Amino acid sequence: MRRRHLRLRRTRGRLDQLAAFLTASALVLTGLVGLAPAAQAVPERVDFTANGNYLVVEFLDDDLVHFETGTGSGPGTANPLFTTDQVAKTDYPGPSSLTQNGGILTTPELRVEVDTTTLCATVYDTARTTDLLLHTSCPRNLSQDWKGLSFTKSSMENAYGLGEQFFMGGSSDGDWVGRTRTPGDTFGNAMVYDDDNGPVGNAQIPVLFAVGSGTSGYGLFVDQIYKQEWDLTGDPWTMDTWGDQLRWYVMSGPDLPDLRSDYLELTGHPPVPPKKAFGLWMSEYGYDSWSEVDSTLADVRGAGFPVDGMMLDVPWFGGVTAGSDDTRMGTLDWDTTNFPSPASKIASLASDDGVGVIPIEESYIGKNLPEHSDMEANGYLVRDGCSTCAPVYLTENDWWGRGGMIDWTQESASAHWHNNQRQHLLDEGVLGHWLDLGEPEMYDSADWTAGVLPGKHAHADYHNVYNLKWAEGIADQYAADGETTRPFLLTRSGAAGIQRTGAAMWSGDIGSKLTALAAQQNVQMHMSMSGVDYYGSDIGGFRREMLDSDLDELYTQWFANSAWFDVPVRPHTEDLCECHETKPNRIGDAASNRANLRQRYELTPYYYSLAHRAHTEGEPLVPPLVYHFQNDPAVREMGHEKMVGSDLLVGIVAGAGERKRDMYLPEGTWFDYHTNTKHVSTGEWLRDVPLWRNGEFQLPAYAKAGAILPKMHVDGETLNVMGKRSDGSTRDELIARVYADTTASDFTLVEDDGATVSYQSGAKRSTVISQQLSGSTATVTIGAASGSYDGAAASRANVVELVADTQASAVTLNGTTLTQHANKAEFDAATSGWYNAGGNLIVAKSDSMSVSGSKTFEFTLDQEPVSMEFRCDNGNTVTGQSVYAVGNAPQLGEWSVASAVKLEPTNYPTWTGTISKLPPSTAVEWKCIKRKEDNYPDTADEWQPDPNNAFTTPTSGYGGVTSGSF
Repeated sequence: MRRRHLRLRRTRGRLDQLAAFLTASALVLTGLVGLAPAAQAVPERVDFTANGNYLVVEFLDDDLVHFETGTGSGPGTANPLFTTDQVAKTDYPGPSSLTQNGGILTTPELRVEVDTTTLCATVYDTARTTDLLLHTSCPRNLSQDWKGLSFTKSSMENAYGLGEQFFMGGSSDGDWVGRTRTPGDTFGNAMVYDDDNGPVGNAQIPVLFAVGSGTSGYGLFVDQIYKQEWDLTGDPWTMDTWGDQLRWYVMSGPDLPDLRSDYLELTGHPPVPPKKAFGLWMSEYGYDSWSEVDSTLADVRGAGFPVDGMMLDVPWFGGVTAGSDDTRMGTLDWDTTNFPSPASKIASLASDDGVGVIPIEESYIGKNLPEHSDMEANGYLVRDGCSTCAPVYLTENDWWGRGGMIDWTQESASAHWHNNQRQHLLDEGVLGHWLDLGEPEMYDSADWTAGVLPGKHAHADYHNVYNLKWAEGIADQYAADGETTRPFLLTRSGAAGIQRTGAAMWSGDIGSKLTALAAQQNVQMHMSMSGVDYYGSDIGGFRREMLDSDLDELYTQWFANSAWFDVPVRPHTEDLCECHETKPNRIGDAASNRANLRQRYELTPYYYSLAHRAHTEGEPLVPPLVYHFQNDPAVREMGHEKMVGSDLLVGIVAGAGERKRDMYLPEGTWFDYHTNTKHVSTGEWLRDVPLWRNGEFQLPAYAKAGAILPKMHVDGETLNVMGKRSDGSTRDELIARVYADTTASDFTLVEDDGATVSYQSGAKRSTVISQQLSGSTATVTIGAASGSYDGAAASRANVVELVADTQASAVTLNGTTLTQHANKAEFDAATSGWYNAGGNLIVAKSDSMSVSGSKTFEFTLDQEPVSMEFRCDNGNTVTGQSVYAVGNAPQLGEWSVASAVKLEPTNYPTWTGTISKLPPSTAVEWKCIKRKEDNYPDTADEWQPDPNNAFTTPTSGYGGVTSGSF
C-alpha cells in the first residue's frame, strides 16, 4: 500500500454497513451519493447484477480492490469475499472514503466504473496528475465450465510475473506481452519437457504486473487455484480457468516497487532464510554414504572452496525400488548401514566443519511400508475417488516404486506426519527440508482429498496448491511446536504465497544446455516479479545427457551466474552412474569457480541485509532492471542484466565461446565492480566488456555511485558464511565497500544469529552506514549499532573500502589522523591506518571499537592516480607467447602470473606498455615474464633474472619509464 499519514478512519458494524448500502443504492437513482466517513474504515462491498450474473466489488484499501463475478445472485455484501490459501492478509482496513454515483465507485486513489449491463469494470488510478486508465475487465463465458476474464491492454506496454514458465529459444530476455502463458499439463503445475530446456518446472503463480509509459502500471492477482491460460498476444488480454466463480484483485500505485510491495502484503512476506542458505551446498543424485559426503567435503574444501552444506538425495533413507511395493520411498528413517549414527554425524559436521545437512523427502509412500499403514489407518492418504474409498494406488511413472500419496490438504495429516515421521530429523539437527515432486508429479486424476475449496474434493480442486499446502504444513508445525530454528525449504513447485513458508524454489531437472541456462535467467526475472526471491537451479544441469556444448565452459558460466543470483548456490546432477562430476574444483575452470564463490561469500552481509529488507518491506533480492528503472524503455524486456538489491547491476552470460559482452548502463554514474573504473551514463551501452580478467571468468558487474556494500573477509581459511575458519582465527571486522557520490546515501546492515527465529521478536542488530562526497572530502560514517542478539560482538574493527575518482592525501577517524601505509602488505600488518590501493580505491581501517559508538572516516581526496611506462628488453618470444609485467601492486597482479599485464612489442624484441591507476608515492617491485596468451595460465614460461625492478611512484601524474630485461 502507499505509505500514508494518520488519517480519519470510520467504523461500521455489519448491520450498519448493510443499512448504509441499501440507503445508498436507493439514492443512486437520484444522483451523487457520498458514503460518509466515520471514525474507522472497514472494507466496502457493492453488488451489481445483470442478465443472470453478478459482480461484487470489494474495496480493501484506497488502492486495492477485490472483485468476484459468476452466475446467479452471488454472495451478497454482508461478508468478505472468499479467498484461497494463496492469500495471507484479509484484515484490510477498507478505503478512507468511498463515493458511489450509479456504477461509478471512487476512493482517493481508485475509480471503478461498472457497466451495469455487461458487468465490465473499468479501473482508473486517480492518484496521478491525470487519471490513468488501467484496464477494462469483462467476464467471459460465465455459464461455461471454462470461463475467464478479458482485460483491455489500454496504454500498457509490458507485463511481468505469472510464475515459472520456460520459453524455447535460449533467450534470457522477454516479457509476457505477445506471449501465451500455458497451463503446462492437464491441471496446471507440472514438469514440462522441451529440447532446449529439458524437464523444467511450470509453477503457476497468477500475478501480473503491467506497465505503460514512464512509471504507469498496475498489479493484477487472480485468486484461482485451477489451471489458467493467459493470452497476451492481442487486445484485450485474456485469462481463462475453471471454477464456479472468478475472483481477482487490482492494485494501483506509483511504480513497480509499490505494486510488488502491495502483492507481498497480500500474499505474505518471506521469512529470513538461515544465513547458511546463502552459501555453497554440495548435492548430487546421490551421495550413497557418510563416507561419500566426507570425501566430497574434503575434496572441495581442500581446493579452497568454502562450503555451508550437503544435500542428501533418496539414498539417505535407503533409496527406491522401481515398480515395487517394497520401495523405501516414504520412510523418513535413515539407512543406518550407510548413514550410521545420524545425530552424532550431523552434530560433528556442524561443529567440526561448519556444515549443515538437508535431506530430501517426497509425498509418496511405498505400499508395504508401515508408514503407509499408519497414514491409511488415520485417513491421511489421498483416496481413490470418494471419502470412504481406499487410498489411491499409484503405478504410473513408478521409478520410485508403487504406493500412496499424502493428503496435505488436511492440516491434521501434516501435523501427524511431521510429529511422527519428520520431527526426529529436526531433533537430529537437519537445517531444512528438500521437498521434491510436489507439483504433484504423479497422481490419480480421479482421486479424492479433503480439499482446499468448500465442498470440492476432486484432483483439479487442489492440484495447483498441493506443494503450497505441503510447505505450509511444515511451517505451521514449526510454529505450533515452538521450534526456535527457522524453517528452510527447497521446493520444486509452488503457488502464490509459497514465499511466506520459508521456501526457496528451484527449476527442476533442467538440461545441461546453454539454452536452458539462458532461459533460467528469464524465468528468474518473472519469478522475482511473482514474489519469489529465493530461486535457483541445478548448477551445470541435472540432465547431463542433454549436453551439446563444452561441459567445462557451460559449468563455469552456470556457476558464475548462480554465485550471483541463486539461493542456495547448489551444483546438482543425476549421478547414479558415478560418472558425472558436480564439484566446482573438478569441473569447469576451478580458479574461476573459486573466485566467483569467494566473491559471493564476501557479499554475504549485503545479501543477508537484503533478505531482512525482503522480510520487513517486501523488497526483492534479485529484481529485473525494469523494477528500479521502469521509465527506461531500453530495459523493459531485459533479462540478461539483473540487479542485486538496488545498488548492483550484473550481466549474465550463457553462450558458447563468450569472451566479452556489451553492457547497458541506465542513466547515472556507475563503477565497474571489478576494476573500479567510473562510467557516467545517459543510458548507454559499454561495448566489449571482457569476461575473462586476470585469468578468471567473471560476470560484468557495476555499482551505482552512492552504493554501500557491507562485506565479510574471505580468504583461503574461510570455511562458511558464519565466519568459521580452518585456522581457528576470527575475522569479524565490519567491511564496507563505499562508492563516493555527492548525493548522500546510506545502507542498513542487519545482523542476527543466522539460525533461529529470534530476529522476528527483535533479536537483531542494525547498523546504518552512510556516505557523502563534498568537494574534496568524502565522509563515511558507520553509525552506532541498534539492537543485539545472542553472540553479537560488543566491539570489532572497521574497514572502509572507498571508491572515488582520486587517491587520498589524508584520512581521519573521528577527527584523529590515521597513519598512511605505503602498500597493502604494510597496511595488512597494522591494526589501523590507510593506504592508496590505486585503481580509484582507498582503504582505511580502525582498531577494534565498541559497536555502540559512531565511527566517522573522512578522506581528503586530492591526489590523482599516477601512471608509469613499463619496458622489457630482449623479449624474444615464440608464436602464442607474449611479454607481461607482474609485480606487488594490485595493478600488476600482486605477483599473480595469471593477473600479469600484457605489454606490446613496440620495437621488438622490446615490449612496452603504460599502466595507469597506480597509487601515488608508493614503492613498487616488478619483473618481466614471458607467458602463453591462451587459457590465462598461472605459470610463467620465463622470468626476468633477479633482482626485481624497483621504483617509487610519483606523487602525481606520469612518472616516466621503468625498465627490466631478460
